Parts: sequence; structure tokens; C-alpha cells
Amino acid sequence: MTDYMTNLRVKLPATCIILEIIIIILFATLVEYDHDTDAKHWHEEMSKHNKTDYENEFYFRYPSFQDVHVMIFIGFGFLMTFLQRYGFSSVGFNFLIAAFSLQWATLMQGFFHGMHNGKIHIGVESMINADFCTGSVLISFGAVLGKTSPVQLLLMAVFEVTLFAVNEFILLSVIGARDAGGSMTIHTFGAYFGLTVARVLYRPQLDKSKDKSTSVYHSDLFAMIGTIYLWMFWPSFNSAITAHGDDQHRTAMNTYYSLAACTLATYGFSALVSHEGKLDMVHIQNAALAGGVAVGTAGEMMLTPFGSMIVGFIAGTISTLGFKYLSPILEEKLRIQDTCGVHNLHGMPGVLGAIVGAITAATATKEIYGDGLADVFPDLTGGNKITASFQGVRQAISLAVTLGIALLGGLIVGFILKLPIYGSPPDTTCYEDSIYWEVPGEEGGHEEMTTVPVEDVAKPLNG
Repeated sequence: MTDYMTNLRVKLPATCIILEIIIIILFATLVEYDHDTDAKHWHEEMSKHNKTDYENEFYFRYPSFQDVHVMIFIGFGFLMTFLQRYGFSSVGFNFLIAAFSLQWATLMQGFFHGMHNGKIHIGVESMINADFCTGSVLISFGAVLGKTSPVQLLLMAVFEVTLFAVNEFILLSVIGARDAGGSMTIHTFGAYFGLTVARVLYRPQLDKSKDKSTSVYHSDLFAMIGTIYLWMFWPSFNSAITAHGDDQHRTAMNTYYSLAACTLATYGFSALVSHEGKLDMVHIQNAALAGGVAVGTAGEMMLTPFGSMIVGFIAGTISTLGFKYLSPILEEKLRIQDTCGVHNLHGMPGVLGAIVGAITAATATKEIYGDGLADVFPDLTGGNKITASFQGVRQAISLAVTLGIALLGGLIVGFILKLPIYGSPPDTTCYEDSIYWEVPGEEGGHEEMTTVPVEDVAKPLNG
């Protein structure tokens, strides 16, 4: 243990400092303000087109950015605090990974999407997109929560952000898919990338830390804080970068009703499948959010309010049943130790969202959308006019590409992270804060934590 802590004291500071220096140099070389941010260009734009300061993109996008930002740092962070002895690490490492990923994502996404005369132009929309990419990394973090070191997590973020930007570019710019809320680009990619990494990092002796892989009353309560924040702000997440006007309005509304229907399904099926008809907090914390994932791709489309409810109800159902029946099978048969159940919250609902998006796109007509068809499906009305059914095929192909890149990328990155030089925690100290943090009330910060007896208040992970 002493050798492990010595390595941590050297590797973590070195990794953080070196990565940040590299990013600062790249920003100095490649990044500059866009027209809405640069003082000179904005005022030229104002005088040329008779614009006012309040027409700056900032005023349209920043409220959505704030909501998304809260989801990334509070929603995801606190959602993962259910482990009784890993709360510092759940919130703290979420903070660390997110702060790094949003910087690296600005560079990687800018390289593919925002290059102008050799420079990456950034503004409020690029901040939102960087947060989206960060969300995908945090989804993967959930799959390996408690079993990886902060150095491993930072390295995973370096590779995943890069692959995310590649996948996003292929889907949106090469194939021409539509994915407003990121069912494919964010949730499906993040889930299956993380699950593949978790499979490669499988620990046959993880039972040695089994007593710590449980929740207690107060840890589940903290996790519900994350759930409520995510649930409240998900309409902003899905609509953050959609076109102004009816598109954004419709996306927020579709998400709103999908989440509501999903929650009812979650409560119903949780009571139905749980022991003695009691509700399982694991289901409520996670499956109630699946409706936001599943409506992401089709959110800006004319899905209709009742269609959104159907999607949300199905998502809540498969997510709850996944936690109850599928997670144990994944661990026992496929050796995928999915700590947070990201397959149930992000994986399956993400695939469902992609399928719903493909079907909804294939049925788009001028009669349904009117002149708004050009906003949602520009290729159906532009110079390279295609049919709605072909747009549906594009959507389906995009799902296959996402799964391929996520699985192959996760496999390669998993083997890189498996190298012993990154200092993954020993089997006996997984899900344990005191190995990384100075925990109050512990001499030296590394002694065993004092907790309420597990047999009295703990319950098994994933119900």
C-alpha cells in the first residue's frame, strides 16, 4: 500500500500538470474568439447589419449552457455518490475529469468542426458542445467507478474525447444524421465505450471489496440530489443547440413529457419486480432518467407529445427491468462489472432513442413539418435533396457506426489502461475514498472509515 501511495503522489500531479501545460500551449497556438465573442468583429457585425448587443448568441444560448453545466458537475457528480465509502471520489473525480475533458473537447471538436483559416473559433455554442462531449466521458466513468485510479481516468478521457469527436464528425458531417439530444453521439457512445473498458478491466477478485460496493441511507439520499438535478434540466440538455424557435421549443417539450411518463413507468415496474412490492432506490435514481436519453435523437422532430410519452414509458420499463434482471447476467456471464448500471440508463435507452429517431425521420413529410422541414432535415429540402426514408437509413447507419467505434475504441483503450504503470487500486481497496483522499476523522487520512454496520443499513448494488 505504501508503494501504491508513493506512486499516486508522483503520477497524479505529473499527469495533471503536464496535460494542462499541453492544453494551454495548444490553446495559445490554435484557439481564438469567434465573431460573437471578439470585440472587433462583433462591433463590425453590429454596424454592418444594424444589430444590437442583445442579438449576440450569448443571450440565446447561455441559459441552456448553464443548465447543461449544472448537469455535468452536480447531476452526474452526485448521481454517483451512492457508494457508501466513495462519495469524495465520485464527486471529486467527476469534477477533475469534467474540467479536463471540456478543455480537450474544445480542441478536438474544434479541429473537426470549427477550423477557420487554421484557427479554432470558440463561443458559447462550442462551450455547450464541449460539455456534451464531457457528459459522454462521465457516462463511461460510471461503468468503471470505484475500480480505477484518477490517472487511468484522465488517460481514458484523453482517448475518449478524441474518439467522440471523430464519431460525432462522421455522424453529423459525413453521414448527415440528426441527433439533437445525443442519444447516439453522447449516450450510446459513452455507455458502450465504458462497458467495453470495464470488460477489459474485469477483476475476478473484486469480491474482496464487496462489503464496500453497497449503499447506505445517506449515500442514496445524496445520489437522489444528482437524479433530481438531471431530471429537471434534461429538457435544456436536449434542446441546447437546436435551432431557435419552434425546434428548441418542441425539443424541450418532448423531453419534458418523456421524462414524466418514464418516471411513472419506473415507479410502477420497480414496485412490481422488487421484493414485497417495495420501491428500489437504485431504480428511481437511474431509470427515471431514461426518458431523457431515449427522446434525445427525435426530440426536435414532430414526435408529438403522446409519442414522447410512449418513448419515455418504454425507456423507463426497459431500464428498470435491466437493473433487476440484466445487470447480474452481464456480470456473471459476460464479466462486465458495470458499477453504475450505465447500460440500463444510457446504453439501452440510447439505442432505443436512435431507433425512434430513425423511424420518425423516415416518416417526415412536408405536410407534417411545412416550411419547418428545412430546419430539422435540411437535406430533405436543400440542393442535395434526399427522401425521408433515406434519412431514416442514415440514422440507422449512424447507430451502427457509433456502436462500432465505441466497442473497438473501448477495447483498445481498455488494454492501454490495463498496463500496471497507471496504478489501478488493489482488489481489496476498490470503492474506498481513503486511498485517495484525506478523510475527516481518520488519522493520516488513510485508515479504515467508520461506518454504520453494513448488515443493518446496506443493500446490494443494483437492487
